[in-house]
Amino acid sequence: MGSIVILTGAGISKESGLDTFRDRDGIWSKVRMEDVATPEGFRRDPARVHAFYNARRRNLAEGGVTPNAAHAALARLEKDWPGEVLLITQNIDDLHERAGSENLIHMHGELLKIRCVKCARPFAWTADLGLDDKCPDCYRIGSLRPHVVWFGEMPLDMERIMEALMDCALFVSIGTSGHVYPAAGFVQTVRAQGRAHTIELNLEPSQGTSLFHETRLGPASQLVPTFVEDLLSR
Repeated sequence: MGSIVILTGAGISKESGLDTFRDRDGIWSKVRMEDVATPEGFRRDPARVHAFYNARRRNLAEGGVTPNAAHAALARLEKDWPGEVLLITQNIDDLHERAGSENLIHMHGELLKIRCVKCARPFAWTADLGLDDKCPDCYRIGSLRPHVVWFGEMPLDMERIMEALMDCALFVSIGTSGHVYPAAGFVQTVRAQGRAHTIELNLEPSQGTSLFHETRLGPASQLVPTFVEDLLSR
């Protein structure tokens, strides 16, 4: 069977209780991304950036946030599909992992990891992070930052992602606005190879909805389980 590549965005995690970024009441309506999601913002005020991600980390761990039916359905698809299923997420939460997904790329990093700006190694981290914390590897103080891709930085694992997009038979985009590149351009990369079918599953049409062969609208927790059931029953 052909391989499947699935891209997920904030819409799939919103139903689990996590804020999106670009909705009217989303994160960027409350805080300037230039202050907390750029290398320049981190250099200007690292304490503020740490406070922002510490709050999000605590919310993920302590806010009663759990995977929803869409996360569970994608984990089932990976387990039961006879070919490869690669899940690429723009989300920095761990809900896909908690649902059971294993073949997963966090292209924008992970909230529950940090990395050292000196030795570049990432580490699992669930506690608050501050300026006085020491790198677990090189022992430098003040060299740690969230393992999150900020605006102006290159997303992770792009070489592997592009190879998968060029080889897939089906590309599915779930819960993403289509505003943020390079993820917003993945459907064009897939369409250019001329073999794969492309489907958008979204609460409302994305900015690039016309580029997909097929669009289905509705909540991810309803659309994705039905889509997976239909796919596996063929």
